Amino acid sequence: MSSGNKISLGGRIKGLEAIDKAHVWHPFTQMKDWAQGDPLIITEARDCFIKDIRGRWYLDGVSSLWVNTLGHRKKEINAAITAQLAKAAHTTLLGLANEASIELAGRLAALMEKSFAPFSAPPDKKNKKLTRIFYSDNGSTAVEVGLKMAFQYWRHKGERGRSLFVSLENGYHGDTIGAVSVGGVEMFHDVFRPLLFDTLKAPSPYCYRCGLGLEYPACGLACTGPLEDFFKTRGQEIAAFVLEPMVQAAGGMIIFPDGYLKKVKELCEKYGVLLIADEVATGFGRTGRMFACEHEGVVPDILCLSKGITGGYMPLAVTITNDEVYGAFLGGYEELKTFFHGHSYTGNPLACSAALAVLEIFENEKVIDGLSPKITLLQERLKEIGAHARVGQAKSLGLMGRIELVEDKPHGTPYPWEEKMGWKVALRALEKGLFIRPLGNVMVLMPPLSISLENLDRMMDMVHCSICGAFGG
Repeated sequence: MSSGNKISLGGRIKGLEAIDKAHVWHPFTQMKDWAQGDPLIITEARDCFIKDIRGRWYLDGVSSLWVNTLGHRKKEINAAITAQLAKAAHTTLLGLANEASIELAGRLAALMEKSFAPFSAPPDKKNKKLTRIFYSDNGSTAVEVGLKMAFQYWRHKGERGRSLFVSLENGYHGDTIGAVSVGGVEMFHDVFRPLLFDTLKAPSPYCYRCGLGLEYPACGLACTGPLEDFFKTRGQEIAAFVLEPMVQAAGGMIIFPDGYLKKVKELCEKYGVLLIADEVATGFGRTGRMFACEHEGVVPDILCLSKGITGGYMPLAVTITNDEVYGAFLGGYEELKTFFHGHSYTGNPLACSAALAVLEIFENEKVIDGLSPKITLLQERLKEIGAHARVGQAKSLGLMGRIELVEDKPHGTPYPWEEKMGWKVALRALEKGLFIRPLGNVMVLMPPLSISLENLDRMMDMVHCSICGAFGG
């Protein structure tokens, strides 16, 4: 490269950095800190790697915020979007239909049957099968749709008093007002409290920090006790219980004790409360099953999906429910039973085409079947890392991993969040060629499902070295 080209590249980088700092407001980012640093500007991505503007490659340890399940620049998804683009980029679903959204709905319904058939209700309750697909744009809207759907369902059933929602402490369901109302991460949500509607919060099954030192069923029952109290005392007011099944993701990658989710479903059935499963983060193979609910044979009344549905290519979300819920919205035009909700890009053909390609890849490449050795490797490496004096817990489910950093291991004393210990480790990892983004003191590991064993092992080496570098040992 000539000196002229080097100067040109340097000028290009400085120019982009200046524009970014002057105009781009980054999400979940303290911009005062951001403006004092050098932005990592990504120009290219391939497989499980991303490349910055200076030409350096990094392992994408969080799948570009958990969306890129099958690797960057997957040729089959590229081809599907290109083929659709040659026909139509977008047409509305308000008063029209389009091929891609119809085909995807059919494929998703078939996937629901395949995934949940072993756990479905007996034939006389076949209307509980997940068959009805409502499209939106992202995880927040998928949950928002589910909340409004549950609320309106009970009104149509003549139970107008059922307008209350129950959710979990440490839960995160997105950033729209309804989704924040059922959220439970105070650092994110407390500032918006005056804008939110009232909800009931049940204890999170956060075994590491519950203080009881118990394992399930004792620990799980301790968590479900307050939930059952809500159902007993206020059941006729409750529209639905909302949770992330098996793993509370943005709340700190909190992994449920065995049996907790199943017990929750039993309580919902017992007291006639709808169950909304937010699988935005856990769906599409993340936990080692196609959907996290499969681990404990739970079929929710409403299922929310996004993120991995398009492999990280296009914004798309779906809220899936059963014929029982759907049927409550059917009636004469004058009855106003219509579900008055929608988005400009609902059922976007480009996004639906990407999702169709993703489902084909999952099937043709047997993605779920191929996860077992990667899951085992991650567990083994986390066990090694868990021996470090500053690691309180290192645990995973599927390819969702957490490493909780603590100041005092015997007592589990957390570091003050303002010390940014997670970020100190993440910055060391970046120097080694790994991009990860912590949640406070919790190091989040969410590599693409397509990552090779070699690259996964390499990633864990970098994580381990970064922790040792930050704390010694």
